[in-house]
Amino acid sequence: MNLHNPATDLPAANSLPVQAPAAAPGTPAQQAFRQAIQDVENLRERLRELEEGQAEARRRYWQQVGPLAQTVVAARRGLFAPLEEALLLPYFSRAEHRQLEELILSNARSLQNRFGEDVADVLQRHAPKSGTAAEPEERPQPEPRAEANPDPGQTKRQGKSKKAKAAEKAALEEQQKLLGNTKNLYRQLARANHPDLERDPVLAQEKTVRMQQITRAYEANDLYTLLQLLSEHVPGGPDSESEDLLTRYTQALRQQQDELKQRMNELKYGTSNAFAATGKKQEAELRQVKRHLRAEAEYLQRVEQHIQDPEGLRDLLRQLAAEGHDTI
Repeated sequence: MNLHNPATDLPAANSLPVQAPAAAPGTPAQQAFRQAIQDVENLRERLRELEEGQAEARRRYWQQVGPLAQTVVAARRGLFAPLEEALLLPYFSRAEHRQLEELILSNARSLQNRFGEDVADVLQRHAPKSGTAAEPEERPQPEPRAEANPDPGQTKRQGKSKKAKAAEKAALEEQQKLLGNTKNLYRQLARANHPDLERDPVLAQEKTVRMQQITRAYEANDLYTLLQLLSEHVPGGPDSESEDLLTRYTQALRQQQDELKQRMNELKYGTSNAFAATGKKQEAELRQVKRHLRAEAEYLQRVEQHIQDPEGLRDLLRQLAAEGHDTI
């Protein structure tokens, strides 16, 4: 029986020959260009996943909160009729009339800003007329004193800021020019892949298929497919013109990466981050929102019943004024 000990008979792992990774084909400019395309595609995929996740969270949110929100909207819309009717009654003083107007406007703004309701007609009817409010007296402003010894460092810093803004604007314009125009890219690809310029029949056939892909992408204004085709093209002897074009596109793609990252941060931490929560945190937030909406709807319904009577409405106006509120 021929037994062996794996620990002593087999070669150690660190003594085995390790195959070196194959170098990426193409010039450094082509490699950087391919990497930039891959990075943009990865960021786009992550952005799509984030947008889909928030869209699903928004759908669940309104599925649970929507009925209560509609109840609040209906209750707030129900306040308009008694408040506008009260404006026609001689029962209320001028000061109370102004307070009623402000209540109507603030209620309309709440519907518009919080729930996206169309209340343009209400806002137009009760918006303050131009020239009715007293214009504040204009006081002469003292002329700014010129600094005797301005800080040269501050002037230099301001100059740098302007230069940085100008450079950022130029980079954005270059990116839009490159990524918004497929003609230059099409010409570059057509010049390198035109089958009539190829003597080898096999390569000419390959370039014929490739040229068809290029033409379809160009006619569809599909810049991304053209960029993919450019990244796959490795000419035998790249000239300085093609290398310069690749470098410019790489810079534009990196600028696009920054914009995609900024968009992702806005989704994560901006005004829509309420839909980014998951699991127990999202459930807790939903419970809190529903609790607040339910309490608001109940309060508005009690208010609507109370203000049907002029005396009850006057009581509400006094209460709001005493508490320093100009809205319900």
